[in-house]
Amino acid sequence: MPDDLADLQERYARLELLFQVSNVIHSTLDPEEALELILREAIRLTRASSGSVVLVNPTNGFLEIQAAQGLPPAARELKLRVGEGITGWVARHGQPARVGNVARDRRYICLQPSVRSELAVPLEVQGETRGVLNVDSDQADAFTPADQALLEALAIQAARVIHHTWLYEQLRLRAGMFESLVSVGQAINSALNMDEALKVIARETTQLLSAKMASLLLLDESRQWLDLRASFGAGKVYLEKPRLSVEESLVGIVIRRKKPLTIENVQVSSRYQNVEVARTEGLVSLLSVPLVYSGQAIGALNIYTGEPHSFSNEETRIALALAELSALAIEKARLYERVVDMEERLRQTEKLSALGLLAAEVAHEIRNPLTVMKMLYHSLDLKFQENDPRTRDVEIIGEKMDLLNRIVEQILDFARSAEPRLAPVDVNELIEKLVLLTRHKLQNQNIEFVGRLDPGLPPIMADATHLQQAFLNVILNAVEAMPKGGRLAIATRREAHQVGIQFEDTGAGMSKEQQQRAFASLLNTTKPTGTGLGLAIVARLIEAHRGAVSIQSQPGRGTTITISLPEHI
Repeated sequence: MPDDLADLQERYARLELLFQVSNVIHSTLDPEEALELILREAIRLTRASSGSVVLVNPTNGFLEIQAAQGLPPAARELKLRVGEGITGWVARHGQPARVGNVARDRRYICLQPSVRSELAVPLEVQGETRGVLNVDSDQADAFTPADQALLEALAIQAARVIHHTWLYEQLRLRAGMFESLVSVGQAINSALNMDEALKVIARETTQLLSAKMASLLLLDESRQWLDLRASFGAGKVYLEKPRLSVEESLVGIVIRRKKPLTIENVQVSSRYQNVEVARTEGLVSLLSVPLVYSGQAIGALNIYTGEPHSFSNEETRIALALAELSALAIEKARLYERVVDMEERLRQTEKLSALGLLAAEVAHEIRNPLTVMKMLYHSLDLKFQENDPRTRDVEIIGEKMDLLNRIVEQILDFARSAEPRLAPVDVNELIEKLVLLTRHKLQNQNIEFVGRLDPGLPPIMADATHLQQAFLNVILNAVEAMPKGGRLAIATRREAHQVGIQFEDTGAGMSKEQQQRAFASLLNTTKPTGTGLGLAIVARLIEAHRGAVSIQSQPGRGTTITISLPEHI
């Protein structure tokens, strides 16, 4: 009976100690602090002189000391293979080891000469040994079976704490990564120039994944070669390496399969083409992910570390998300460049159209006096003797007037051939495309755009190209009137078999004289600078559609131009 009571008291005392320890080690979610607390309580419970918490590094598979007390500083640098030393034996077999005299145990690796005995128990997380909890003593046979039972019970709690802190840390890191990913997405999408976008991608990828270097390779037009377009952290040797063949290179596999690929060490990989470059640059592990847009690979994002590293599923998912953002940013930059080119082409078309209309008006103005000249010429009936040189002069004058008349007729015939080609046109859609084309010009001049487009607007019969040219001239005139910024509002509405389009700006405005002359002639200008052809072209194009243009403006208060077009022509 006394023995049973003593055993019960001992068990009660052990449970009380474990309860106290549990309260202590559950007091933090920081992984490093939790390990230090676990080790401190283990040493206190077993009256040990030193100890350590050793965990398996998932990247390289080595056992590494994560927390230590009473051991020399150099001990933290120790790396053991699973199965090596007493600690490695416990990690391999998942069983505790209680050694009364370490000097007689061949497994023992000496870290501190004063150690005489050791007790080590496994740390199991979800049925898998993830580490070892060690305590040492400078006394031989210092640890009893009761100490072992106590340390094993502590290890069970410690494993749970380690698991929870790891989960918390992973969630914290994941939240941080996704927060960074949002920032990366914003940074990438704010870059409109292709080269600028690629540099942002390489820089943000390197920083987000704590890599040594990141590079972006894009397919050329033939889709047979990969060209280095941007990098961050790369040295001269990497930057000068030859372009890669899609058929023969490792990255080409990523392009063809459209799936990520990892290499543990590119310096010794037979599949990696530039081993010497990797050794010179200090590149070790590689994660390569494809850049895919609309189901087609357009390049690859390569991420290198400077040390052996096993990329986790989470890191791969982050890299794929970056690659997806990158592909969108690249296509956006390409689209932006095409938009800029298209706007320039529209401007050139506007100039050519202006020249054509100007030529037509000049021809029309020339034809009337030329007709009078011909009539007067024939009425004079100039005749000279055959040997008089003036006879030939008269013939030449007549021939040249006929030539001028033919040229005038050709110009007018050409102008008449440019009549509108009518087809159903969605005015709202046409305006939206023009706003997209001129968006960067509005942004650069700090002009706010406001669209009030009637969703119930019916399609009209018109020449979309001519209307686009007319609307573009009005928009560009408004932009020129607001050199220091302002607001441009475009509204559409339906009124009594008419479609109305209103362009309102907050620019310098126009005087009454300027308004009267705005649409009068291609040969008159209402601007202090420029050709002054824009609004005249608008008037001619709208008149050809049997529409009307009106202006309301006040100096200093902006201008409103209203275009009315019939629903059916």
